[in-house]
Amino acid sequence: MSVAFTKEESSETAAETLLPDRPISPHPNLVTEQGLKLLEAQVVVAQKAHEVAMTIDDVNERRRQAAGPLRDLRYLAERLRTAHVVAHPASADTVAFGSTVTFARDDGRVQTYRIVGEDEADPKAGSISFVSPVASRLLGKAVGDLVTVGDQELEITEIG
Repeated sequence: MSVAFTKEESSETAAETLLPDRPISPHPNLVTEQGLKLLEAQVVVAQKAHEVAMTIDDVNERRRQAAGPLRDLRYLAERLRTAHVVAHPASADTVAFGSTVTFARDDGRVQTYRIVGEDEADPKAGSISFVSPVASRLLGKAVGDLVTVGDQELEITEIG
């Protein structure tokens, strides 16, 4: 049988299973205490996924299955290394990192979000990143203040 038809390990095969690194934000890596715990929990999940992948007998399949967890571990290690935990704001006088803020939009909708780090933001669960357009305009403002985001005007009604 010709060598062309055999399955061999090669650097070419290994390179095919390397995934590009997840992009790291240029912004400071601010996190809440819960955000730090979330990052740590994600490391555990990625480590377990990598351990499972390493039990696969077929070397090419093992590489494919390990590629995602390895990429995640590189990203999470960097995010943990650069994490700066910000304590919950001592005052609710102005919107700050970690604040929960309620605002009314000029179309009548009322929304409440907690301002958190980039990795812990989940708008559907009620949290937005401090670098998002809405949060960045709300930071430093007080109840009753108006801010413009796009073509919408927001009025801060509560800070917690």
